[in-house]
Amino acid sequence: MSELPSLTVGILIFDEVEVLDFCGPFEVFSVARPVGQHSDAAQMFRVLTIAETDNIISCRGGLLVKPHATIENHPPLDILVVPGGQGTRKEMYNLRLINWIKQQDQQTQLTTSVCTGAFLLAEGSLLDQHKATTHWGSIQWMQDTYPQITILDDARVVDEGRIITSAGISAGIDMSLHVVERLHGQESARWTARRMEYDWQR
Repeated sequence: MSELPSLTVGILIFDEVEVLDFCGPFEVFSVARPVGQHSDAAQMFRVLTIAETDNIISCRGGLLVKPHATIENHPPLDILVVPGGQGTRKEMYNLRLINWIKQQDQQTQLTTSVCTGAFLLAEGSLLDQHKATTHWGSIQWMQDTYPQITILDDARVVDEGRIITSAGISAGIDMSLHVVERLHGQESARWTARRMEYDWQR
């Protein structure tokens, strides 16, 4: 069993967020246990959703979600997950949210993105001089918009140390399992994938 304490994962959500972008990581981190463990008492992570306000979030496809906390009242975060979706096209210009992401990055152990969530990290200059990835359909847009970032179009997960980006939608599951592996070892990550009945290809 890992000796690391339970870490707090904050997953940002906003209107028109892609559902699997945030629900995939939520599932991984909430399910993660040491090998052979099922009990909630053995959870490795505390996971919560965070929005700019406490209003109901209308996700892609019409799913309605009530955030656990807001950017003003959440607990300290160890890991930040920034998902993507059509909503990023608006949130890219939301300076309050971008500044919050930058502030969190100064305090977290890991700052991560899924899909076009990478654009929100890029707007905060967090990906400057780094390698990164995003949804395949947005690779060219990201290359054209942020020439200071090396965009990888053939990677599902790009780990740059404190910053981890992942490709589109379901790749957020792989990114989250990668984080579990980094922090708690390969066997715990494999056990988590098995509990999810997810065919994880490292």
